[in-house]
Amino acid sequence: MADLNQLKQKYQPVLDAIQNQGGRVDSVDLQGEQIHIKAEVPSDASKNHVWDAIKSVDPSYSDLKHEITVDTSLVQTYTVQAGDNLSKISKRFYGDPNKYLKIAQANGLEDPDKIRVGMELKIPPAA
Repeated sequence: MADLNQLKQKYQPVLDAIQNQGGRVDSVDLQGEQIHIKAEVPSDASKNHVWDAIKSVDPSYSDLKHEITVDTSLVQTYTVQAGDNLSKISKRFYGDPNKYLKIAQANGLEDPDKIRVGMELKIPPAA
């Protein structure tokens, strides 16, 4: 018999990844012998980060059933860290460093090179 608490503990890095990507966990329950995670993330790139977390926990993920969907209405924010630039941030959220202008425009930045540590940026949906 599967133990929900043990499975939650095992897949905690996945739940953390969902939240770190600006997503929302709607439910975590037991379906048969599998943990069932239902969640929404703001972009395909975010979904890929969650998939990476799943595969790092258990490449076969045979004890996991999931419904991870993209909801582009979820608003993401990011706090600028030392060494960041908009290209790096764009690569992180969109998988493409060349989409940095989308972030600049969403934040009213006239000069994309003028970001500073601690600045809170809105990250618009990839679509």
